[in-house]
Order: sequence, then C-alpha cells, then structure tokens
Amino acid sequence: MASVLIVDDEQGIRDVLREYLELEGYEADEAADGMEAIRKAKAKDYDIIVMDVMMPKLDGYSAVKEIKKDKDVPVIMLSARSEEYDKLFGFEIGADDYVTKPFSPKEVVARIGAVLRRGKATNKKIVSDGLEIDVAGRNVYVDGKKVYLTPREYDLLFYLVRNEGIAIPREQLLADVWGYDFFGEDRTVDTHIKMLRANLGPYRDKILTLRGVGYKLVL
Repeated sequence: MASVLIVDDEQGIRDVLREYLELEGYEADEAADGMEAIRKAKAKDYDIIVMDVMMPKLDGYSAVKEIKKDKDVPVIMLSARSEEYDKLFGFEIGADDYVTKPFSPKEVVARIGAVLRRGKATNKKIVSDGLEIDVAGRNVYVDGKKVYLTPREYDLLFYLVRNEGIAIPREQLLADVWGYDFFGEDRTVDTHIKMLRANLGPYRDKILTLRGVGYKLVL
C-alpha cells in the first residue's frame, strides 16, 4: 500500500483528497503547512507527497527544497497559479508534476498513480499482449521482433509509458518531450505519434487519440 502525504492549508481539500486516495487503496496522511510537512516527511518515508504552493508559515516550494535535502521522494505540486514560470520553478526544485487549482480529485489520484508507475517503470520491462517495452534498455519488441525507433520516438513512447492511463495534452508533450525551448506546433506531435503507431503495428491502438485534447497510452 503506497503512502501519500497531503499538504494543504485548506482542510476541505485535504479531506476530499484523502477520501479519494483511501478509496483507491492508498494510505493517506495530512499536513496543514510547510513546516508540518517537513516534520512529517523526516519522521516517515512516504511514497509520494502532494504539496500545495501557497501556505502559511512556509510555502510549498521551500518545503520541497528542504525535504529533498534528506529524502528522494516524488512530489506533485498544487497551485492556483498557472503561469509557466511557476510550473518551471516547481520542476526545477524537483517536483514531478504540477496540478493547477481548481482540480478534479480523480485527476490528482490518477497523476499520483502515474508518478509512482513512472518510478517503477524506469528499470523494468513492460509487456502488454505482444508488445514489450524495455525502458532501461531502450528496446521495443512487437511479437518478439525488435523494432527500431528514432530517438524522439523512443522519448515519446517512454513518456507515454511513464504516464500510462493519463490524458496528455499536445502542449504538454511538446513541453516535456521536445523541451520548453522547442517552439513547434501541435502538428509536430501528431506526426511523431503517427510514425510511432506505424512502428507498433498491430498494437498501434494502444495509443488513443483524445479529440481536442491529445493522447493517452493504455496498456
């Protein structure tokens, strides 16, 4: 059972996230501010922390930096601020994901699962029907036959694997796979998805198109 520390100064947010997490089988703990989060994170090894940004006593960014000094724990930031600068700063201090308020509790729980799977997926093989994805070795096999992808196709596929089951907007794929300094268009993502699907052959349908949104990998 994975353990989650929910850090937010709003009791209502902590309550609803805890309820959804426990329904999904997670063990949930709470902290009302950054100082309490640091104390609890030092006393217990959590599998993941959900950290609000704007809080009294100590903000979420400062709390994450302090926790990361001692614990290599994944973190998802929560914030009402959606500016790119805020997101970039969160990633720079070691956050694994960033969710903007208001949010769907189901989405947060799904992102928690994706981040945890991402950590597990970095050094193992994933097999789904006749599709085998060796993340550590950067190898892909279709019905036992190795397929050769371009470096960008590998990066795109492994990103989808790490976020399996999550709807990923085209803009997010451009930012995270191509980099924030890549000034491309949505068509760039569509073209690479088309080539990736061609290489996956009979398993091309594992990459779903979400109209008006982006893509999702279902294994």
